[in-house]
Amino acid sequence: MTFSKEQLLLYAITDEFANQRLSLFEQVEYALSGGATMIQLRAKTLSADDIAAKAKELLPLCHKYGAALIINDDPFIAAKCGADGVHVGLTDMPVREIRERFGSGLIVGATAKTAVQAKTAEEQGADYIGVGAVFPSPTKNNAIRITAQQLREITASVDIPAVAIGGITAQNALMLKGCGISGIAVVSAVFGAPDIKAAADELNKTAREIVG
Repeated sequence: MTFSKEQLLLYAITDEFANQRLSLFEQVEYALSGGATMIQLRAKTLSADDIAAKAKELLPLCHKYGAALIINDDPFIAAKCGADGVHVGLTDMPVREIRERFGSGLIVGATAKTAVQAKTAEEQGADYIGVGAVFPSPTKNNAIRITAQQLREITASVDIPAVAIGGITAQNALMLKGCGISGIAVVSAVFGAPDIKAAADELNKTAREIVG
């Protein structure tokens, strides 16, 4: 799938534990039907084979809605299951090495907490950066906070698009307007909501106000 910054508008990251009453497939379908524009499969407790199997189930569903499927951390799993891309953190395989091993076919996102890290990711071939945590995060209690000023500095330092992440909700997301982001990445705000579809719909509308 060809990458465009519009895919970052509402970037929904799965949570293994947020919703036990629905299958992962059902959760993702509700998120997509509500307005998620990109899905990241994040499953820290599953084996590589199990993640690849789930990704193969989710891929046609994501494409049905025009959304890309991104694998968290591991480009080998992404390549194995035919996912659209991978998102790597600061301690994962460097973007340059991913490009050398897997070519230009994968969408590659990279975490950046400083302008220097953002520039490095761009120079190495990242398609987008993820910046955060912009608010206290319920899924990463020890995440380093990024102020609005720092977020503006990071997004202004690169030409590739940026998505903000970390504790974002429909109630606080508008505080990110004017920070130069192309979208918001959320976990609990979608997959932890009682009504996933309604939550995604509200966040999609809010994200449009931010990037518009």
